[in-house]
Order: sequence, then structure tokens, then C-alpha cells
Amino acid sequence: MSTQGHDKKRVVIVGGGIGGGLVAKTLQFGADVTLIDPKDFYEIPWANLRAMVEPSFAEKSVINHTDYLTNGRLVISHATSITDFDVFTSDGQQIPYDYLVVATGHEEEFPRTRDGRLKQYVAENEKIKAANSILIVGGGPTGVELAGEIAVDFPKKKLTLVHRGARLLEFVNTKASTRALDWLTAKKVEVILEQTVDLSSASDGTYKTSNGESIAADCHFLCIGKPLGSSWLGETVLKDSLDSRGRLMVDEHLRVKGRKNIFAVGDITDIPEIKQGYLAQVHSQVTAKNINLLMSGGDESKLASYKPPKGQPIALVSLGRKEAVAQFPFMTISGCIPGMIKSRDLFVGKTRKTMGVGSKPRAKTEK
Repeated sequence: MSTQGHDKKRVVIVGGGIGGGLVAKTLQFGADVTLIDPKDFYEIPWANLRAMVEPSFAEKSVINHTDYLTNGRLVISHATSITDFDVFTSDGQQIPYDYLVVATGHEEEFPRTRDGRLKQYVAENEKIKAANSILIVGGGPTGVELAGEIAVDFPKKKLTLVHRGARLLEFVNTKASTRALDWLTAKKVEVILEQTVDLSSASDGTYKTSNGESIAADCHFLCIGKPLGSSWLGETVLKDSLDSRGRLMVDEHLRVKGRKNIFAVGDITDIPEIKQGYLAQVHSQVTAKNINLLMSGGDESKLASYKPPKGQPIALVSLGRKEAVAQFPFMTISGCIPGMIKSRDLFVGKTRKTMGVGSKPRAKTEK
């Protein structure tokens, strides 16, 4: 890590996910950048389901923060408080800032190290391989894509997917939802809609649904939404900037409302749009551009604005390695053509290039 110049503005980014990591990477040579994250790695989230059936895939999708943050400071800790001038961490550090970016996404429990994350994928893969029957709870994009990955790579497994909604993938149109359901059914995945599962009542490999049905499964995967990673902000100077759902309210420049030097990106914002990784990347680009403008003393009237997509949102849901269902503003398609867009590589090569780490991970050197 290079020594930071004291004449540079101090930019602190809290959260090293798809949004925060890109802000840190973009600003590191023009500012004194500090990235605060409880883990030492950046992960391409839309690739993690492939890594469950193919653990070696995670070698490409799980990246050390220090691989792209070569001119900044990494603090591996949880942020616990924010004042008008400093961020405090769980290991007792007080980190001053001139500009702050909050990008804490959703609450998730990750291993602290990249090596631990890679081992976690190996363990998940062993769990899948050892099971004859698998229950997936949740029919959003995560549940549908996991079912697709397992159905293609392990076609002899008995798969059951239970979803509380009336249809799968409720964030897309009915046509896309139906095509995903038809594909899963053709792969012999049993899909149960409008029911929930009480996982705590599972006994001897038998799970009960809310309608009293019994499902036999050797293991289960819970694929439902996670709470926002914003509860800690309720005791900070940003407590009045949270809406009723715990999201940070931002203006069109992605500044937290009422704040000139604090920005937010990704799922934690109150922007009325479907929360998707590629949109968090756009947030990051707008935020980095605006911080660069402010650091150079530029006119605030020239700040870049973020405009949420209008109309039917673009959505790509992988169905195994070669197929997908895609919703575009004026059409919905499924099969191998959208699969060529996403499913083969899951945009991992493109994302690695965006992060400046090349299309392939570095070879390990002998010690």
C-alpha cells in the first residue's frame, strides 16, 4: 500500500460490497481512501450460487480487497458509529473523514477472510453432493437460480422449492415468472407456491409447510431477503436520515438528504427501484464522480444526477449454466440466448475488469 499524501481529502467508505468496493477503487489515487469492511474480500454476489455447485468458481468471484485497493487503507472491522467528523469501529478505531460513503447493503454473516469464504463454498458443495433430496425456501431470484444450478449440475437430486408468493420472481412480469416456473418443472423441480416452511419444526428430515404438507429433504437452503445493514445507523448522526424502512434517504446526487459530504449507494438507499448489483455499480460511478468534483472545488450545480430506470426493469435470472430468463423493457425471452448473456460467465470477467484485477485470478506463488 502506498503512503497517502496529507494534502489529499479523506474519503471513508463503509462497506466493501459491489458498491462500496467500486467507489474505493475509483477514488484511491485522487484521495486518501479508507475502506471499512468486516471481511478482507470483495465478492461478486451474482456468482455465489454457481460457486455452491462449483467451488472453484469462487476463485474468480471472491477477490481480496487489497488486489484492487492498492493505494488505500483497509480496515477490517465493523463500523459502529458516525459523527459529523469521524467513523468509529468495533476494534476501537476513530477514523476522520472529509467525505463519507455508506454502502452497507444487507446484513449477512461472512467469514472474515477470503480463504474462509472459499472453504465455506466447499462445505456447501459437500452438503449438496451428500444429499439425495434438497429443500429450497424462497422463490425470488436467489432461490430460483440456486434451484437451476443444482438441477443442471445434479439432475438426480430431488428438489423442492417452496415460495410464499402466488408466483415465482414477483419482481418481474408474469410472463418471465411463468417461463421460470415451466423451466424448473421441466427439470423435475417440485414448486409449491403460497406456502411457507417452519424450519424450526423440522424433524428427522421432514419439514412442514403452512398448509400442513410434509416435505422430506436431507438438507435445506434458505433463500429469502435479508434485513438492511442499517440498524447501527439509528444511534448516529444519520438517524434522522433513515426512512420508515431503515433506508437512507438520498437526493438525486446520491447525497444523504441534509448532508453535503455524506453519500449512500446500493441497497441501503431509498431510491424507488429494484435493488440489483449493476445499479449499485452505477450509483458508485455517480458518487465517485461527484466526490471528485467536490474535492476539486467544482461548482455544485455540475454534480451528476442518478436517474432510476423507467418502465419495466431489466432483469436476467440464470437457469443453470446455459439458459436464463430475461426481462427487457419491451420484451421477455428465455432459453439459450439470454443464457449466453449471463449464465456462462455470470459477468465475472467483466466485473473483475471493472475492478482492475484482470479476467483471471493471479496464480499462487510458491513460498
